[in-house]
Amino acid sequence: MSQPERIAVVLFNLGGPDGPEAVKPFLFNLFSDAAIISAPQPFRWLIAKLISSRRAPVAREIYAHIGGKSPIVPETERQAEALERVLGDLSEGGGEVKAFIAMRYWHPFAGETAAKVAAFNPDKIVLLPLYPQYSTATTASSLKDWAKAWEQQVGLSHTSLKSLETKEICCYPEAKGWIEAQTSLIKQGISQAGGADNVRVLFSAHGLPKKIVDAGDPYQRQVERTCAAVVKDLQIQGLDWVTCYQSRVGPLEWIGPSTDEEIERAGRDGRKIVLVPIAFVSEHSETLVELDIEYGALARKSGVETYIRVPAAGTHPAFMRDLGDQVRAVLTSDDIICPEELAGGICPGNRP
Repeated sequence: MSQPERIAVVLFNLGGPDGPEAVKPFLFNLFSDAAIISAPQPFRWLIAKLISSRRAPVAREIYAHIGGKSPIVPETERQAEALERVLGDLSEGGGEVKAFIAMRYWHPFAGETAAKVAAFNPDKIVLLPLYPQYSTATTASSLKDWAKAWEQQVGLSHTSLKSLETKEICCYPEAKGWIEAQTSLIKQGISQAGGADNVRVLFSAHGLPKKIVDAGDPYQRQVERTCAAVVKDLQIQGLDWVTCYQSRVGPLEWIGPSTDEEIERAGRDGRKIVLVPIAFVSEHSETLVELDIEYGALARKSGVETYIRVPAAGTHPAFMRDLGDQVRAVLTSDDIICPEELAGGICPGNRP
């Protein structure tokens, strides 16, 4: 860049309740999102009310296993701090880079973060969803939510915000550092299991209703490309591995195979399990409770001799370095950063 600039990087994630009293409103916010429940209003509001009321007691029990609240906000704050350190070179000579976090369904909401970004008064904004694989239910929803919040903030603030340049990073399912981080963590898990012999690696991603994928959502395809890239990078001859999907709820048909079914099958086959949260970049209830506690118990019940759960990437140096490289790349590009080979999907990098 020709002159020092103030760069705001906004990290997006799902969010989670910060205490037992927040569980029900968090669930209501989740299920009232049109990207999750597509019914028109006021039916979506009524459905969200019903589901959140029914699920809140069970969800509170789930969060009770991890201190009554989600760790996702402090985890994301640590990632923001790590990214600022990686991008320290952009702060030389009078420039400044500051990373902000915005959660979709609980504090800090996009509107709260937009106010902080406006107060920072940046020259450019980079939007960085912490979803490696693009989906309408995650990335698109967060970016749409941000656009609405930022438009409101512009209306409240001085006119210079109207011409502020904003860049988006839409997805990075096969990014080098992301794959490197996964490979490093999986190798440690395989070592804990005593080596790759008789081990089955289960790549577990959050599921989606099949109708969403059938409508053109590229999430499943991108998850599978991530898994294939990691297996190639592992370079373990004859590795036994499967891509599967967790967190299935409701009566709709979901993409599969399901993680619980694959755990049971591994037990029948006499396999050890190394389970990888391949679509999660930070620890939260789906990893700490569903994978560690619930699926750990299922593995024991299914006769699995060894069950190793690989940590989420978190602030792994390779992952942070890669995110920093993507921020630098998008700052000097005229286009949204999106892998060319994924053309044909509906992620925003493929907009005409």
